[in-house]
Amino acid sequence: MGTSRLPKPDSRASGETRTATEADLSRLLRATSRTFALGIEMLSRPLREEVRLAYLALRVSDYLEDNRVMATGRKAMALRLWHDVLLRRADVDDFMEALAGDGRRDPIPDAEAAYAASDIVRGLDALGEEARDVIATHASRSTMGMARWAERGPRFEDEADLDDYMHEVAGRVGHLLTGLFALRSARVRRRRDRMMEPARQFGLALQTVNVIRGLPTDRERGWVFVPRSFLPPGLEPAAIFDAENQAAAMTAVALLAAKADRHFEAARTYVRLLPRSLPRVRLFCLLPLFFGVRTLAASRANPEVLSGEVKIARRDVRAIKRRATLFGTSNAWVRWYCGRLASAPGGGTVAAPSGVAAQ
Repeated sequence: MGTSRLPKPDSRASGETRTATEADLSRLLRATSRTFALGIEMLSRPLREEVRLAYLALRVSDYLEDNRVMATGRKAMALRLWHDVLLRRADVDDFMEALAGDGRRDPIPDAEAAYAASDIVRGLDALGEEARDVIATHASRSTMGMARWAERGPRFEDEADLDDYMHEVAGRVGHLLTGLFALRSARVRRRRDRMMEPARQFGLALQTVNVIRGLPTDRERGWVFVPRSFLPPGLEPAAIFDAENQAAAMTAVALLAAKADRHFEAARTYVRLLPRSLPRVRLFCLLPLFFGVRTLAASRANPEVLSGEVKIARRDVRAIKRRATLFGTSNAWVRWYCGRLASAPGGGTVAAPSGVAAQ
């Protein structure tokens, strides 16, 4: 299951070659995350290419963290090497050699990005230096955070531990995106300092929903993202999947849902700070906000989250996208619609665990 090599950037390349490269990267992103691709493809150039490459770089890091074929030490080593590649301190060919290792490959979606790392690096190097620096700075910090947690292991004593992990894998993404938006908007540059904390919490909101919907699949790779402080004394997080502990498990899910609610309030603040003169950027941010709120509504108090991954129906995805496109410039409507989605009865579909972690 290989990924085709992309042509190296060439200032003499034809428009057709550049378009083909962008098309290949777009297909690569859709192979790893259709949800992210949906929003990214609505952005205008050059922001579209910058955000696409940022997400692809992070998908490489996600594979290194989530895969089930690397030992812990090898994961941490590969993550640190990818960090150095992003900062131009190491050659991507050395990374590809280390990735190949013993020849085993975990067939999770993010593998497509990891094994196309050379193409992603060439795409990053073709960007303007300011954009590349923003991506490399925040993506490399996230990658080092993943390396630290890979070595620490899946033990979360309290909410502060969970927040620390989620900041590394998701909060920093909010900082990265805000940095890219600021390159394209003087208004965002003026508001950047005010936007950084709600940007971080936006990432934490989405990651908290991922924790809930990914409980059974994350368990398969040995990680249960439930703080011990959310459970009765003496109950191990892995035991929440036992039938006799369902009440305790659903109490923990309720605490996670309440946590997501708090972070989503900050996410709405972030959207309000985005200028209405950037409708595509607002739409790009509104889609994961609305999808996250709707998924949370379908997951809350739903014991099926312990056995399968809750997904919102395709008809809901289409309806949310349509309404966000029509009304998303109105901050009052955004607040109203979030409330409507949050109060909607369950209606997500539940997929049996497939072994793919929901990170």
